[in-house]
Amino acid sequence: MSIRHGLLALLAQGPRYGYQLRAEFEASTGATWPLNIGQVYSTLSRLERDELVTRVGADEEGRLVYRITPAGREDVRRWFATPVARGDRPRDELAIKLALAVTTPGVDVRGVVRAQRTATLRTLQELTRLRGDDPGVPAAPGDRAWRLVLESMIMQFEAEVRWLDHCESYLLHGEPSADGAAAQPAARELAAGELR
Repeated sequence: MSIRHGLLALLAQGPRYGYQLRAEFEASTGATWPLNIGQVYSTLSRLERDELVTRVGADEEGRLVYRITPAGREDVRRWFATPVARGDRPRDELAIKLALAVTTPGVDVRGVVRAQRTATLRTLQELTRLRGDDPGVPAAPGDRAWRLVLESMIMQFEAEVRWLDHCESYLLHGEPSADGAAAQPAARELAAGELR
């Protein structure tokens, strides 16, 4: 995620100081992507240099307060309107690790897959517990933001489990499972709360 655009989106809601931006960013993402306060202030400095934010003085406690400029509003508007391209996301370390494991002599690739699946299923179970479905309770905007982030993470981990099952099927049988049948054992493990 672009810290720059995250901060601009928060400033579009009104003037804020650095620690407030950090706290609101982390609250919006459920602390999934914690920010170092140094990152916040260095980003604010660059945004100010680029005339996307301006300092409007200090609050009663002496904290520097920033406000978004019209150019900053336009920049964040464009960011919201532009889809995220796959190439804009960080490299997938797991895919790289498995690709290298397959080509490195002496590596137990199935062991690598199984260890990752176990860790992924544990994380998935914890995230599912955090979700705590209660559709009858209306959510505040901050709760809805956290719920969207949480559900994104759950779906990414579910996809990772399916992909790991696919990889194991390929390693065992020499061909990928086209019908998703290999994903069923992991889904049963998750539902039963059992991990290998």
